[in-house]
Amino acid sequence: MPNCLKSFLRNFLFAIIIFFFFGCATSYEPSNYDISQIQIARDTYGVPHIFGARDADVAYGLAWAHAEDDFETIQKTLLAGKAMLGRTFGKDAAPVDFFVHLLETRELAKANYSTALSVEFRALVEAYAHGMNDFALAYPDRVWNTRAFPVLPEDILSAYILSLAQMSGADAAIQQIVEGTIEGNLTPAENVGSNAIAIHSSRTVSGENFLAINSHQPLEGPVAWYEAHLHSEEGWNIMGGLFPGGTTIFHGVNEHLGWAHTVNYPDKLDVYKLEINPENNLQYRFDNEWLDLEEKRVWLKVKMLDFITIPVPRKVWKSVYGPTMQTETGTYSIRTGALLDVRGAEQWYYMNKAKNYSEFNAAMSRMTLTGFNTVYADRYDSIFFVSNALLPKRKPGFNWTGVLEGNTSENLWTEFHDFDELPQQVNPPSGYLYNTNHTPFGATAMADNLDPAQYPVEMDYKREDNNRSLRFREIMPDTGLLSYEQFKEIKFDKTLPETLAYQTNVEALFALDASEFPEIAKQIEALKSWDKAANADSEGAAIFAFSYYHIRDKTTAQNLDPKRAIDQSEAVNTLKVAKTHFLQHFGNEIVSLGTYQNLARNGKSLPVFGIPDVISAMRSELPENGVRKAEQGESYIMMVRFGENGPIIETVSPFGASNQPNSPHHTDQMELFVNQQLKPMTLNKEEVLKNAVRIYKPEKQE
Repeated sequence: MPNCLKSFLRNFLFAIIIFFFFGCATSYEPSNYDISQIQIARDTYGVPHIFGARDADVAYGLAWAHAEDDFETIQKTLLAGKAMLGRTFGKDAAPVDFFVHLLETRELAKANYSTALSVEFRALVEAYAHGMNDFALAYPDRVWNTRAFPVLPEDILSAYILSLAQMSGADAAIQQIVEGTIEGNLTPAENVGSNAIAIHSSRTVSGENFLAINSHQPLEGPVAWYEAHLHSEEGWNIMGGLFPGGTTIFHGVNEHLGWAHTVNYPDKLDVYKLEINPENNLQYRFDNEWLDLEEKRVWLKVKMLDFITIPVPRKVWKSVYGPTMQTETGTYSIRTGALLDVRGAEQWYYMNKAKNYSEFNAAMSRMTLTGFNTVYADRYDSIFFVSNALLPKRKPGFNWTGVLEGNTSENLWTEFHDFDELPQQVNPPSGYLYNTNHTPFGATAMADNLDPAQYPVEMDYKREDNNRSLRFREIMPDTGLLSYEQFKEIKFDKTLPETLAYQTNVEALFALDASEFPEIAKQIEALKSWDKAANADSEGAAIFAFSYYHIRDKTTAQNLDPKRAIDQSEAVNTLKVAKTHFLQHFGNEIVSLGTYQNLARNGKSLPVFGIPDVISAMRSELPENGVRKAEQGESYIMMVRFGENGPIIETVSPFGASNQPNSPHHTDQMELFVNQQLKPMTLNKEEVLKNAVRIYKPEKQE
């Protein structure tokens, strides 16, 4: 064959491969959605208040407004639901695509979308998809991957399924299976936590119910809070927080009631080790039979060299228990309610529209939201707490907290506990309810708490306290009346409890004698005189924060048991390292917490309060020039008083309403946030429109 022909064929084949696996831009038509009944009103801080005739109109407007502020992060959520992160961002993102294929979230969404979800909620999701697609057409320069559009309603549902599965522990379990550590001790996660507090009107000076919504999320990224107000003429009027790609408020307040979520830790997922046929590795024993594993080849499309997408083949399996992985240490399956009921997102919609405790309870009783403690208050003198979870009815006699033998139908659960079987309380005599991710059996005054013996041990509700729950108990009086200002002081408290509850016992830091260690005498004295308050101007807080992170990182690096106690030698060495660090980076051996840790965005940097597991918690990471950047903890905060004329609302976000660096609302709430101040907000449409800085339709702005 002539060389010129060989060259032609080689180049032609290469071009075909590129076309097939990379492809051209997906084209689609505008939705022609009727936007005449939709208004987006931006307030002084750029927060979107979205008005529409129908709920679906509001969903369209939400998609558009949120995309204006953070289209880039929303796309990452939607790309994850479509298993397209690898083909957009490269090999480091491909494991998420594998996770999607393994859990079959796309298949679950497609199979259940039209049958499991209500007509009302489908209309909402479809309008949201239209809004997102129309925004992408209007602003093509902001699109990460044109092949990701149009976004389909099933893609949105897939992203919800993926997120709720992750929140149920699926990602952690799969990571341990891959690493071969699933049958060892599970390392507890660092406790950065969330807070939720409700005070009954019988305990307040003003006779109003109080509610604090205070989830501790990452300050930026796919699970950072976005504040919005959604208002339709069909009775949807709510303000609160949602994540990128969310179609409703996840927690917030409407005209009648509000609720806060915190993450809870009952046993939401089980892991099974299959008994594989020694003569056929695609068969496993189940009730004395050899069953075939369902095997499927999937293709991970991975972006390479910025111009070609390479298909990488992988295999996934499924057993009667659920998604399955074959590894060198064995074959394991996982089972979780998050993959058996896909209606979690819909439950939030009905919680959004509840008008009283009865309707809210009915929404919660749907039992499709897979987790989250929920603390509730309303304007009708009710407060409520439930440690909600989609928990299976498990047979006693198995070690449900460990790896189960995957060879019997005896441990294959198929039913879930009813809502009224979960730990919950309404209007306890103490007049308050709270949760800081701690045990649900410590949600109020000690005399009024639930008895854990009344709940099946197979639910595996954790019974531990944390620093925040202990501190709340110290400062919340069991009798007497609270003013709203006192309530805010409790919520914004930054002090550790008298007895610390960190996983690692660090009491040795406080037991050192300065006279024995003159080299670090200043550090020892600063800790001994520290009031345990994580104020930005506190030197003791800076030394403790450095020590906490140093000990945590050493524990991780050396694979030590996090539930250990440091000794005197480790305490001394830690303070020596702290002294060296502060001298090297700040020129002083002792500095304030706000010098060591800041809230930073787009060139703006402010000293910030907080350490892990105080009520006003803050975790910082990624030290740059010796300074740590606040990453997770206090994030979107909402404080509510339920008066006779409706809720009185105050909120604050860490940075601002917009994630766009050129927006005036990219950093305009930072000063409020670091000073623990709040901005007034309202659900009143007339007041919003009267004071709005800008009112417009969801269409391309020139």
